[in-house]
Amino acid sequence: LISKLHKYYIFHLDFINQQSIQFNMNFILFFSIFFVVFAFQSLIIKKRLINKLDFTYKTKKYLSLILYITFLGVILYPMARYFPVVPNWLYFVLSLPIGVIFLTFIITIFHEIISFGINKTPFKKNRREFLKKGLDIGAISLVIATNAKAMDNAKNVQLELVDVKINNLVQPYTIIQISDIHIGGLVDKKFIKSLVDKINILNADSVVITGDLVDTKLEYAIPALNELKNIQSKYGTYFIVGNHEYFHGVKPIIDYVNSLGIKTLENENIYIGEKDKGFYLCGVYDWFGNKYGSYQPDINKALENTSNQPTILLAHQPKYITQLETTKGIDLVLCGHTHGGQIFPFNFLVKLQQPYIKGLHTHNEFTQVYVNKGTGFWGPPMRLGASSEITILKLS
Repeated sequence: LISKLHKYYIFHLDFINQQSIQFNMNFILFFSIFFVVFAFQSLIIKKRLINKLDFTYKTKKYLSLILYITFLGVILYPMARYFPVVPNWLYFVLSLPIGVIFLTFIITIFHEIISFGINKTPFKKNRREFLKKGLDIGAISLVIATNAKAMDNAKNVQLELVDVKINNLVQPYTIIQISDIHIGGLVDKKFIKSLVDKINILNADSVVITGDLVDTKLEYAIPALNELKNIQSKYGTYFIVGNHEYFHGVKPIIDYVNSLGIKTLENENIYIGEKDKGFYLCGVYDWFGNKYGSYQPDINKALENTSNQPTILLAHQPKYITQLETTKGIDLVLCGHTHGGQIFPFNFLVKLQQPYIKGLHTHNEFTQVYVNKGTGFWGPPMRLGASSEITILKLS
């Protein structure tokens, strides 16, 4: 018996080591690509916007310096994100550059296109120079305005009221959905306490958290997580993991969330409501589990014994539903992951990977899908064209 236990221990240890190595490799690869992308964007901003502005040399020099400092923030951000021991004011400063560079890059592209159009007009030279000067001032003003607006938007969490018709549901229910909170950095204990206060005035029958709750080491997330045990609802709070939980120790996160009185649905279901008057709430592990090698989604286990009953499925990524052979028996799927794009026009890139970006959709004759835009944010504390949300789902 001791020999068998020893072999199991060695096998388990090897598996953990392999996962750790794989995670570190993926981490290095991701951030290598991350840095290259933002270095490229910064180069384009310098060459195609700043250098071509009809401003004084001194002004352009200062703008270039601001760009270099901003890019330095991009380099330092991952360390602050995943080892959040820096003060919040410094973390805030380091988290902004990703959004600032992205938005400025987009504005640079439009500036380049319009500049090209001005140069091709039949106007006299002084007329073209006047238009170019106005364009340059407008571009810099737009950079400042869009970034300021995006930062302001991230401060406010909107309530989204959604009415959903569920076949054979005997009586109405109210579900509150939150998603993609990304505890860590600026999403701290204070943020979660404020969120819980908002939820508790909504008189929910049940509250669901559809993944990406934790986005830092568990030890740093515990003070914020503890606030979630104060959520009040008639039938309890339920959680599924998202892809980011796999990055920070999926098993310890599940165990700790469960210890708060929040039930993690691990390819399983639970009945909500009075007997024969309620519905089944099902939850699966995230699609990322297939890459991770464990904690993989299993729709068959999640739907066991739910036939002929109203059924709601929690699945972090909308694309998971497209991988199912059939969605018959699933009335509604609640998802997150996309953040609604978070910063326009990033939503167009998200659309390349996910079938739905935000809101309620009719997937087919059996199933509807609702995608929450995220209650927190990832990366910069910025949102443009996709507000943070708490979803109030009125089922009838």
